[in-house]
Amino acid sequence: MRQALALNRRSFFGKSAATGLSTIALASLLEPSLLNAAPQKGVLAELPLPQRAKRVIWLTMAGGPSHLELYDYRPKLAEMDGRPMPESLTRGQQLAQLQGQKLVCLGPQFKFKKYGQSGIEIGTLLPHIGSVIDDICLVRSMTTDAINHDPAHTFMNTGSQISGRPSMGSWITYGLGSETADLPGFIVMVSTGKGRSPQPIAMRQWSSGFLPSRFQGVQMRSRGEAVHYLSNPPGVSREQQGAAVEAINDLNRLLNSVDPDPEIETRIAQYEMAFQMQVSVPELMDLSTEDEKTISMYGCQLGDGSFANNCLLARRLAERGVRFIQLYHRDWDHHSLLREELPLRAREVDQACAALIRDLKQRGLFDDTLIVWSGEFGRTPMSQSNKGPVGRDHHNKSMSMWLAGAGLRRGMAYGATDDLGYAAVENIATVHDLHATMLHQMGIQHNAFSFKFQGLDARLSGVEGARVLTGILK
Repeated sequence: MRQALALNRRSFFGKSAATGLSTIALASLLEPSLLNAAPQKGVLAELPLPQRAKRVIWLTMAGGPSHLELYDYRPKLAEMDGRPMPESLTRGQQLAQLQGQKLVCLGPQFKFKKYGQSGIEIGTLLPHIGSVIDDICLVRSMTTDAINHDPAHTFMNTGSQISGRPSMGSWITYGLGSETADLPGFIVMVSTGKGRSPQPIAMRQWSSGFLPSRFQGVQMRSRGEAVHYLSNPPGVSREQQGAAVEAINDLNRLLNSVDPDPEIETRIAQYEMAFQMQVSVPELMDLSTEDEKTISMYGCQLGDGSFANNCLLARRLAERGVRFIQLYHRDWDHHSLLREELPLRAREVDQACAALIRDLKQRGLFDDTLIVWSGEFGRTPMSQSNKGPVGRDHHNKSMSMWLAGAGLRRGMAYGATDDLGYAAVENIATVHDLHATMLHQMGIQHNAFSFKFQGLDARLSGVEGARVLTGILK
C-alpha cells in the first residue's frame, strides 16, 4: 500500500504542472470563492422543529458575576445585612471557601432601579442593559451543579463536569453546519478586565471532544494578528500557497479514498479554510470600515482587545454567517473587593451588551440570533469576609442570566429565588434545561440529538430529563 501511495504521489507531482494548480491559485486572487470549500453541512438534513435561531452569541462573564448586585434585588437580604445566615438554609449544603465558617448575611452593595416599560428591577451598575431591558428575558432562577471555576465552565459549556465532552458550539455546528465557507463556524474571543489576576480559561472549553475535530472552536485574538501564522512566510506568494494547499489536499483525498477517516476529511477542510482565512480574516478585523456612530455606540477603541471591541466583531461575524460566537470577559471572581471591582467589570461590558442588541436589531439580525449573557455560577448571600474589603463566595443554587432575540419573550423576568437569594425556588432552571431550550430554538429536538460514544448516546442536554423552558418562549 505504501508503495502504491508513493507511486501515486510521484505521478501526481510529475503531472502537477499540467493540472494548472498555479493558474487556479492565481485565479483565486481574482475570485476567492474558486478555492472555497462549500459551507460545512451539518448532520441534520432536516430540522424537526421550526428554526427561530440561526446563530448564537454567548457572552460569558468568567469568574461568576454577583447576581445579588446586578439582577436579583432581595429586600430581606438588605434587612439582614450583618446578621447570621439562617442555619435552616445552609445546613448540610455544599459551599466553596465558606465551608465550616461562620456565615453572615451581606446585603446588596449597590442600588437597584426599575427600567423600561416592563419595570424590571436590575442594578444601577448596568444602566445601558437597563435601557434595553424590554428586549431581554431575565432568568433569576438558574442553577448549576458545579461550585468551582473550571468544572463550572466545563459544565456550562458541555453539559458535563467531565473534561473531554464537546462544547455547545461544537454540538451546534455538528448538527447544523456553518453558513460561511471562509470562516470557522465556531469562533471564540477572550478579553480581560483591567483589574486583578483573573482565573484562566482553558482552550478545552471550546473543544469538539469526541465529535470530529473540524467542529472545534477557533480562538481569534482581537489585538495583533487574529490567528497565528495567518500571513505567508517571506518569499511565498499566494499563488504558491494555493498550489501547495491543493497539492496537499489531493494527497489527503487519495489517502482518504484508501482508508476513509473523518480526521483526514477534517484536515482537508481545514487546509482549505486556512487558505481562505488569509483573505477573510484581515477584512473581518478591519474595523476602520465601521462608521463613527457605530463605534461610539459600542464605546470601543478599535483593536484594543476589549470586550466592547469583541462585541463589535461578534456582530460582524454574525453578518458573515458564523454559527456560534462565544465571548469571554474575565475577572468577575470577587471573593473580596466587591465594592471596588464590580463597578469596573460592569462598566467594561454594560454599554457594549446594549449596543450589540441595538446593532443586531437595526441590521435585521436580532430576530434570528440567540444572545445569552451568563457566568459559570452565582455568588453567596453570605459575606466572604467580615472584615476589610467584602466579597462573596461561589454559589451554585442560584444565579441570574439573560437571553434575547430568536423567539424569546421580551421584557420578562422569569423565576425567583428565596427571600435571601440563597436558592432558586420558582421556575427552577438547570444548565441542561438551558441547553435543551437553546437547541429547541435552533430547530433541534434535544432528546433526539446524540452521538454514539463509548456505547452510549451522548447528548448536550444530558440524559437526566432536561426540559425546554417554554415559559420564556413566545
